[in-house]
Parts: sequence; structure tokens; C-alpha cells
Amino acid sequence: MALENMRTMLRGNLGRSLNALSDEDRLAAAWPVACGRAMAEHGEIVALFEGTLTVEVSDAAWLSQMLSMRSILQNELARIAQVKVTAIHFELKKR
Repeated sequence: MALENMRTMLRGNLGRSLNALSDEDRLAAAWPVACGRAMAEHGEIVALFEGTLTVEVSDAAWLSQMLSMRSILQNELARIAQVKVTAIHFELKKR
């Protein structure tokens, strides 16, 4: 339980410290906190347009994982970055 309290506190502090950044930069900074380091290494925020966030994903296996967590990631990113995220579009990275 103490670990979850620490995460909640860190997420709140991160959100407040991101206020000077653009919305897209705030979401990019919040990405590893929202999804964890391992997943964050396989996805990169590449665009934000009218509330829709585009994330480029390294391969099909990670794409499947991110798709299964779409609503959780959307809510966490919006909460941490304090940016309105109405949808997340995942796309495979072009090689």
C-alpha cells in the first residue's frame, strides 16, 4: 500500500511540474509514469491533435498490449499531464 501512495504522490507532483511545457511535451513526460518504463520504451508519443494522441509503437506484440490498456493509458495520461485526451491512436513504427 505504501508503494501505491508513493506513486500517487509522484504522479501529482509530476503533473504540477509540467505546467510550463506544451501539452504534447507534458504528455511525453507523463508517458513513462503512466505506463511504466518497459512499455514506455516501446511507444513514443508523436502527435496530439484536437485531443487525439498518436503513439508510435515498436512492434505488433507491444501494439496489442497497448491496445488492451488504451482506456487506462488515456485516463492516466490525462490525469498526470493535466491535458484533455479524448482518444489514443496507436500505429506501428515504420521501419
